[in-house]
Amino acid sequence: MKFICIIPSRYASTRLPGKPLADIAGKPMIQRVYEQASKARKLEQVVAAVDNPMVYDVVITFGGHAVMTREDHANGTDRLAEAVLHFSDADVIVNVQGDEPLIAPEVIDALCQAFEDDPDLSMATVAAPLAEEEYNDPSAVKVVLNRKNEAMYFSRSLIPYPRNSFGNGIQPYKHIGIYAYRRPFLLQYAAMEQTPAEKVESLEQLRVLENGYKIKVIPTNHQFIGIDTPEDLQHIRNYFADKGE
Repeated sequence: MKFICIIPSRYASTRLPGKPLADIAGKPMIQRVYEQASKARKLEQVVAAVDNPMVYDVVITFGGHAVMTREDHANGTDRLAEAVLHFSDADVIVNVQGDEPLIAPEVIDALCQAFEDDPDLSMATVAAPLAEEEYNDPSAVKVVLNRKNEAMYFSRSLIPYPRNSFGNGIQPYKHIGIYAYRRPFLLQYAAMEQTPAEKVESLEQLRVLENGYKIKVIPTNHQFIGIDTPEDLQHIRNYFADKGE
């Protein structure tokens, strides 16, 4: 089974323009993400799917592999679906967000392992324990799991609602935006029309559930720092400075 990782990288970020090239301790963000993903043992290839020639040139300069995609994609899934057309021999595609410079290679390997364990698996993602200060934060997407560690629902609201308190073995989870798909399902998913809950919550993954498909969720205790704002960028720079890099 061939696993590849594609990193969708959009240059024109609304809150952080030019985000893929933002400097993090002497390296552009896209390089930080690319190098972390490349540490995963099960991946045969890592590719950046970019929409800007400057980002393409940077990836090639540091020795990475990149493909150009259209600028007008509405979301990362559409960019991923265009990029995967270049890799007809890939069995499973891991989608690592281009703003996750601390993505854990062990998490990527765990996603790949799930497909080796289950030949019928179409899609998988990751969740981490939800911190109390994130309960009412709509940018922290929540997910409820069933007993098979499959997603029941994703929401920007707190789910399940703790009518009294969280107890009885209930652990609230935050969704981590790393996905893995079998290639045929990725192309099928990208061709699906938007669904009502997806539009209301502005969460693409709900399209899968609303169409009756399953999403396997891999729980992890790894902490992730996504970069969406200048404040997030400074936070990650401080992290590397504290490490002495």
